[in-house]
Amino acid sequence: MERWRHYARARFFLLVNKPARAVEGLEAALRVDPDFHRAATSLGYAHGLLGKDELALKAFRRALEIKPKDAVVLFDLGFIHDRLRQYEPAIEAFEQAVALNPALDRAWYGLGLARAHRGQHEQAALALEKAAQLQPMNPHAWYALGMAYYTIGEPEKLAATIAHLDRFDPKMAHRLTQESSA
Repeated sequence: MERWRHYARARFFLLVNKPARAVEGLEAALRVDPDFHRAATSLGYAHGLLGKDELALKAFRRALEIKPKDAVVLFDLGFIHDRLRQYEPAIEAFEQAVALNPALDRAWYGLGLARAHRGQHEQAALALEKAAQLQPMNPHAWYALGMAYYTIGEPEKLAATIAHLDRFDPKMAHRLTQESSA
């Protein structure tokens, strides 16, 4: 089928880090089949790699029109909104993503970061706790969680977070220690 040929070629270009070439193939696949969810999703991803965030948002919204309950696409939409410092729509997208898939650790992480950017530090800590629970060896989630604990004045939880982080990423634990004692 023609759409799959374009899509497969575009995915190859994404794999070899040529997102501009991937965009060409994904747009061709969508001309053949405008309701090709995978192509719309990949197009958003490719535009995101190119820093074309408005085009990425448009592609992710189209993917959600085709398949409204796609937690991964909702995460991607939230990620781009967060990158654009559009925190309210980012929070909304991340919340929808975790409602659909509570095991989607990166959506919990994104939700925590977006809430922290909005000054909602208690809610940020709750989301980051879930992210760290789902990915116990993710130093970025633990670092962000530690900073949330520092911000809301939870020194015991901060100390436990530093101790956990020190077991698998001493450099990140040191960084968290330095930044939370300033």
